[in-house]
Amino acid sequence: MPAPDSPWSEIVPRLWMGGHEYTGRSGEPEFAVVHDEFDLVLTLLRLPGHGPAPGVEHHVWPIPDGPLDGTQLAGVMRLARTADEARNEGRRVLVRCFHGYNRSGLVVAHALIRGGRGADESIRLIRARRSPWALHNELFVDYLRTGLATARLLEELAE
Repeated sequence: MPAPDSPWSEIVPRLWMGGHEYTGRSGEPEFAVVHDEFDLVLTLLRLPGHGPAPGVEHHVWPIPDGPLDGTQLAGVMRLARTADEARNEGRRVLVRCFHGYNRSGLVVAHALIRGGRGADESIRLIRARRSPWALHNELFVDYLRTGLATARLLEELAE
C-alpha cells in the first residue's frame, strides 16, 4: 500500500493522526519528525530521531499491527481516553504509528467512539480525512465494531 502524502492529518479539531514516514512532494519517502506542533504525542511505534521536542508531553505504547492481547488493548483504551480528554481540554493531540493507518487509527477511532460517534462513522471519518488505506487491518475494524472493552475481555478469556 502507498505511504500517505502527508506526515499527519487532522481527523477532528485538535485530534491528528499520523506516522513516521510519508511520501513527500518529490514522490520520495520522507521522515515525519515532530517538533512542538502538538501539545501531546501518543506513539504506538517509536523510532529514534522522530521527536517530539523536549517539553512536549509524550506517551509511548508499542503495539503490533496485528492481534492484540488484553494488556495491549487496555493500553490502547488508555491512550484513547488520554487523547479524548486532552482534545476536550483544547490541547492539540497527535496519535502516530508507522504510516498513520492502523495502530493510530485504532486509538483515534476509539477516542471518537468515546466522544459519542459510532464505530462505522469513526472509521469512515478517519478514511476520509487520513487515507482510504487507514484502518485496512480488518482485525482492528472488528475490534472497533465489537467494542474494545468486549474485545479485551474476550482476549483475556482466550488466554
